Amino acid sequence: MDYVGLTLLIGIGATAVMDLWGILRKPLLGIALPNYGLVGRWFAHMADGHFRHESIAAAAPVRGERLIGWAVHYLTGIAFAALLIAIWGIEWVRQPTPGPALIVGIGTVLAPFLLMQPGMGAGIAASRTPRPGAARLQSLLTHAVFGFGLYATAWVARSFYSP
Repeated sequence: MDYVGLTLLIGIGATAVMDLWGILRKPLLGIALPNYGLVGRWFAHMADGHFRHESIAAAAPVRGERLIGWAVHYLTGIAFAALLIAIWGIEWVRQPTPGPALIVGIGTVLAPFLLMQPGMGAGIAASRTPRPGAARLQSLLTHAVFGFGLYATAWVARSFYSP
């Protein structure tokens, strides 16, 4: 398997691990599943030049927004896996270590803090939400889980790697 294949496998796998965490949060912590339809709505409105909303929930719905949101979610995971492999090299996949995966995983929390949350009306780092501290902690935990997913999926993917 080559760079593209490994990137796809690791990105999709890590994103799926993050989604599993999202499912487990509900019974464990009482936190609702993420609504990727709203991400799709936000992303789709960008085509009209509308990058920031007071409240994405109040913005006009877009046909196919759930599918768009899920696609953006997984494509973003793949892009972050590509970043990990670009920085640490394809050889990292041969002998994955948790450090680089967690650095990238936790570092990806900057995307929602600085782009998504402000663009969707929640403010920088969820500052406009009812409980910003709790929202920030959940984002950080979720992205740490994504980092763990990068590492765990790389361990699976390494068996497919043949230089």
